Amino acid sequence: MHEMTTSLALAGELFAQGDSQLLAIVLLSLRVSLTATLLACLIGMPLGALLAVGRFPGRRTLIVLFNALMGLPPVVVGLIVYLLLSRAGPLGQFGLLFTPTAMVIAQTILIVPIVAALSRQVVEDAWREYREQLRSLGANRLRAARTLLWDGRFSLTTAGLAGFGRAVAEVGAVMIVGGNIDGVTRVMTTTIALETSKGDLPLALALGMILIAVVLLINIAAFLLRQWAERRWG
Repeated sequence: MHEMTTSLALAGELFAQGDSQLLAIVLLSLRVSLTATLLACLIGMPLGALLAVGRFPGRRTLIVLFNALMGLPPVVVGLIVYLLLSRAGPLGQFGLLFTPTAMVIAQTILIVPIVAALSRQVVEDAWREYREQLRSLGANRLRAARTLLWDGRFSLTTAGLAGFGRAVAEVGAVMIVGGNIDGVTRVMTTTIALETSKGDLPLALALGMILIAVVLLINIAAFLLRQWAERRWG
């Protein structure tokens, strides 16, 4: 109990003093995860919308596939990206392995299915409600998908949040492709795992508290945004 109290006190000191190592790790984590989330939204949301309003062979198979890939094991994604980016891999010439870019790629692959599947559900619900109205206005399915994406942009924040939550909390894939190199690819989750194994609890606890705070703040911001949108546009 005394050890836990001491560790919490030291973690609080690190946080209060703005420790440079702590700050660098947090900023890298946010940069990697936010970039991956943005890319996943740019890819996954249009895909989800097309799956919602489109009618083409293999559509149901793709829906089942994206739903299944929501539970894709991170270490498998890490392994695939590692093989692609390694010296012997097809993308090895770019030298991306053990860089933040490799971590962004792994996280993007990991969360695209989550964003696409959740976006499909949001757009599909809206499509059922507004399908006849959009058809009467002469909108084809592609235009309808764009319209519904824009109309449901505040509801789609849930999909983005789910993707960000998965990305920022991820350990396995970023450990494999990033290498957990100090000052280069060490992010909050990999540092927590490493420092805990070393018995350095203060840094691990400080990062854990920051990680929880980041997720809470982003969710609160998204909730307030949706509330504001509902009041403004009903």
